[in-house]
Amino acid sequence: MTVNVDELGPVDWIVVEFPSTKLTGEIAPILADYVDRGLIRILDLLFLMKDADGSFEAFESTDLDDSEIGQLRGFETGIAMLLSEQDVEDLAETIEPGSSAAVLVWENLWAAPFGAAVRHAGGQLAASGRIPIQAVLAAIEADAAETEETEKTEEGS
Repeated sequence: MTVNVDELGPVDWIVVEFPSTKLTGEIAPILADYVDRGLIRILDLLFLMKDADGSFEAFESTDLDDSEIGQLRGFETGIAMLLSEQDVEDLAETIEPGSSAAVLVWENLWAAPFGAAVRHAGGQLAASGRIPIQAVLAAIEADAAETEETEKTEEGS
């Protein structure tokens, strides 16, 4: 896969865990929508199944039935296989025994023009991060509680 750096967007990864070792492919339609709209490009897709004893197996989409992964098989073409064997072992540690997971690596195509503009301006990424949704929700709730308390105090003055 030859890539022009001016066309490359940021690359992210996630591990999505499901209870039990049964995959259904229900996540495929939303991923297909993102790909079709040019928001993301799937770079790697892998499936993990972890037994109750903690042992695990990793599977590519070609190793699984359509009944297990549904439309996810459509993402086989163009996959770069970015994850090393050590990456897979480390990721398998993040899921609970008796569960399954989809590991997804994608390029954020929507952000590529911004990244190119930054590079052309002589800039570079200095830091990046992600705020867990639980922290966002907690902050919103805390802000709402503080606003409510402030309004009560002002009404009492």
